Amino acid sequence: MMALQIVFFSIFFFVSFTIAQDVRTLNVRNYGAIADGRTDNKKAFLRAWNDACYQNGGSIVYIPKGVYMVGSVEFAGPCRGPIMFLISGDLKAPIGPYSNVEKWIGFQHVNNLIVKGGGTLDGQGPSAWPYNKCQNTNNCDPLPISIKFDFVTNSRIESIRSVNSKNVHLAIYGCNNVNVSKVDLLAPADSPNTDGIKISRSADIRITNSRIRTGDDCIAIISGSSSIDVSYVYCGPGHGISIGSLGKYKNEENVNGVTVRKCTLNGTDNGVRIKSWESPYAITASKFLFQDIFMENVRNPIIVDQTYCPNSPCNQETASHVQIQDVTYRNIWGTSSSQVAVSFECSKKFPCKNIVMTDVNLAIVGGEGPLKSSCSYVKGRSFGRQNPPPCF
Repeated sequence: MMALQIVFFSIFFFVSFTIAQDVRTLNVRNYGAIADGRTDNKKAFLRAWNDACYQNGGSIVYIPKGVYMVGSVEFAGPCRGPIMFLISGDLKAPIGPYSNVEKWIGFQHVNNLIVKGGGTLDGQGPSAWPYNKCQNTNNCDPLPISIKFDFVTNSRIESIRSVNSKNVHLAIYGCNNVNVSKVDLLAPADSPNTDGIKISRSADIRITNSRIRTGDDCIAIISGSSSIDVSYVYCGPGHGISIGSLGKYKNEENVNGVTVRKCTLNGTDNGVRIKSWESPYAITASKFLFQDIFMENVRNPIIVDQTYCPNSPCNQETASHVQIQDVTYRNIWGTSSSQVAVSFECSKKFPCKNIVMTDVNLAIVGGEGPLKSSCSYVKGRSFGRQNPPPCF
């Protein structure tokens, strides 16, 4: 059955290639990998990857069923042909904080990559979370990201499960034209800094048909990101779907062209959020659409926070210099667990502008008191049904 599955994946993936190009399957067990959950298989995985990378034509790096412990590893290109990284087994990270390492599993400078297979990445987070020092300070060495993609293009990530990441589950940096689908990311609600998907300095990224239940932002879209589409994502628990935080560092880049649609947020701290620091670093955050979103028992369903400060005291030198503009909220409904269901706390120096709200219909959990909106330094307009009543 597995052989047939590999053949099917191969045909699907390499359909654009000529028949003359061979597709080679490289089983990590043939390179010395041992599925006992204890042996570090980093070297075996790397040997298989390097052979695939140097192969002319397409290759499949195949991790069969079993439990494989693997230390921090980077699969680097550029490669001579497209590669499928087929994870049917379960991968386990080393126990403990594993400090001074940015990521557990990384892919870098690869074009035409598919990572899939239905396997599980277990970050062994409970053994590391007690050592997390990034909860109460801004000066810390973060724990490793479970899986990170750097400068990866024209690629797909799908049918992967990540549990108990030490830090972020899945990070995308400097990438272009990447589809993420059918991923399942899971960590407890109180696990520190376990963002589901973090995107930065990337373009044309699509996330769809996924479930994210974790201890931080389900999805965070930060500096330098553009043309991001998020759809059919279930989020909760977690901190919601966020653009930001922005404006903390000097060399940040604009964020624009983000669409979040047909998503469900259940029991999250925030629903759809835009957040920036009070700092002198100027960028623009614009052209955002939040549409057809269901909120269930969400504390802050719609929130813009330009005084973001998760760990006080903060060095609040000035009002935020992040200009938020051209943001549309359309057909958002459900329940709020707080009376202030819509909050726009914008920059007094660069007020939010061209905010449009159409058909927002929220109710408070338990029906205690009327819902409210709160506005500071925002210019906008509203259409259709509005509950709570808009404050601009």
